[in-house]
Amino acid sequence: MREFGYQRADDVSGAVALLAADPDARFLGGGTNLVDLMKTGVERPARLVDVRELPLDAVEETADGGLRIGATVTNSDLAAHPEVRRRYPALTQAVLAGASGQLRNMATVGGNLLQRTRCGYFTDLSKPCNKRAPGSGCSAVTGEHHNHAVLGASDHCVAVHPSDMGVALAAFDAVVGYETLDGPGELPLADFYLPVGDTPHRETALPTGALITGVTLPPAPVAARSRYRKVRERASYAFAIGSVAAALDVEDGVVREARLAFGAVASRPWRARAAEAVLTGAPADGDTFAAAADAELAAARPLPDNGYKVTLMRNLAVAVLTELAEETAR
Repeated sequence: MREFGYQRADDVSGAVALLAADPDARFLGGGTNLVDLMKTGVERPARLVDVRELPLDAVEETADGGLRIGATVTNSDLAAHPEVRRRYPALTQAVLAGASGQLRNMATVGGNLLQRTRCGYFTDLSKPCNKRAPGSGCSAVTGEHHNHAVLGASDHCVAVHPSDMGVALAAFDAVVGYETLDGPGELPLADFYLPVGDTPHRETALPTGALITGVTLPPAPVAARSRYRKVRERASYAFAIGSVAAALDVEDGVVREARLAFGAVASRPWRARAAEAVLTGAPADGDTFAAAADAELAAARPLPDNGYKVTLMRNLAVAVLTELAEETAR
């Protein structure tokens, strides 16, 4: 590892100022992703600004009935919070599915949003990777890509975003709050992650030097009946090969409102807007659920070795929506 300096921030404005003073510095929360990347040489910060002790560790109700989650709230505390469990159960399920207890105890909400892809070529400095070294090429396009993107990718990068938590947040229209030298700002999660295009190294729309301070979940009564389902290649903790966050409001057998997001299929958590449009106002039955999944996956462009994901995601979406509809009917 490259030698690096370390400094603990005392407050939010001080943390932002410290990073602005050193362009090679990085914020450090739980470090569960950043430190791993430092060990492999992918990340080489000259200084770490520790933000773990900043007063951003609360989950609070907003004036309109939503929830605001501080950036340094640990994944364990987030999953255990009674209001998160009651109002947004899919978020609790996503966090619990994401990692072991030891990692959840360290990992923070802000860091989870900023974690980097687990593509093997990204972490292998001997291989070309446009996300790590812009313009060098994408080794996965013609190499090992069975767990890579089928939606929203480009010839420049086919890696997927690894977050489970982010998929549930995407379904519930989360808004990311941040602080810069110029003051606070907000970004809807739908705009937070940038499309791959020809600049896969530019992953988020956060201003340079910005510190994530929290995530706001707007009030969403439909989210109280929600579910997160993850498929992985082994029973123990592993990154998803496909996942679904879904919420459903059904009245008299008709879908009044639906929320749907896919994970492990794109470079960012994938909000399934086309599927939601098919679901809304339609009968809450298997035919509708299959048609909704097909509408979303019509845009899929699988590579030779990951076409299975299209079938997997179709079946997974139908299964989760069916379970939610059956629960509503009880």
